[in-house]
Amino acid sequence: MKTTILIHCPDQQGIISAVTGFVHAKGGNIVYLDQHVDQQANVFFMRLESNFDADLFSESDFEKEFQKNLAARYTMQWSMHRAGRLPKMALFVSKYNHCLYDLLSRYSSGELEVDIPFVVSNHADLRPIAEQFKIPFYHIPVTKANKGDAENEQLKLLASHDVDFIVLARYMQIVSAKIIDHYPNKIINIHHSFLPAFAGAKPYHAAFKRGVKIIGATSHYVTENLDEGPIIEQDVTTVTHAHRIADFITKGRDLEKIVLARAVKLHVQRKTMVYDNKTVIFY
Repeated sequence: MKTTILIHCPDQQGIISAVTGFVHAKGGNIVYLDQHVDQQANVFFMRLESNFDADLFSESDFEKEFQKNLAARYTMQWSMHRAGRLPKMALFVSKYNHCLYDLLSRYSSGELEVDIPFVVSNHADLRPIAEQFKIPFYHIPVTKANKGDAENEQLKLLASHDVDFIVLARYMQIVSAKIIDHYPNKIINIHHSFLPAFAGAKPYHAAFKRGVKIIGATSHYVTENLDEGPIIEQDVTTVTHAHRIADFITKGRDLEKIVLARAVKLHVQRKTMVYDNKTVIFY
């Protein structure tokens, strides 16, 4: 049985030795370990994968003793994740289809190790895509007048399917604190720009007017501060004076698909840790 442990705490001597010794004493075989120290903030981060004999391993006993003997001593914030259970990923979309097609294609091919219980949208346009991949589709219209009721309906849907995290695959609505508070650092967005730059509704037009030589895309966790959440993944591509705005948009959409898929994989593989509105990514 494989487990992944994520830890962050104030940096101090002996943490790695204490954790690895504890895992070994519990019969674990460590197959991966990576760590990072933010020297400015004096914070230690670690990601550790171990194999245990499923017949001899008690997850509850391990967690209780780890908390008592290590976490309390080192003031750790930590979590343990057992392999084998596919996390449930809900997809929120609007009218743009490129990210939805890409994620569902990767899911269908087995590249994304998740369960997708449903796709939800404030428009009905993308229903045929969900149906093509045999994923339930829910249409929940959102307006200024009904936004609160719509989000209540979304929360009921999320709870009824026991969703672990949400991906905004070009969902063109602002997600309020009502939903964010239920899924802290568990809502992944894709932004059609290399943040922070060219904010607004038409970033490619603004970039075109500036004569930029690169355009990009950014995937981040959603916070109440719009497009300012912890960044998970980014990428860029070059452009020249010969490219038109349509070329910028085409190149940008290709980047959005790639960057969003990378971010989702990192989250699913438990390779992201959020701290002080930033991320530590264990590639």
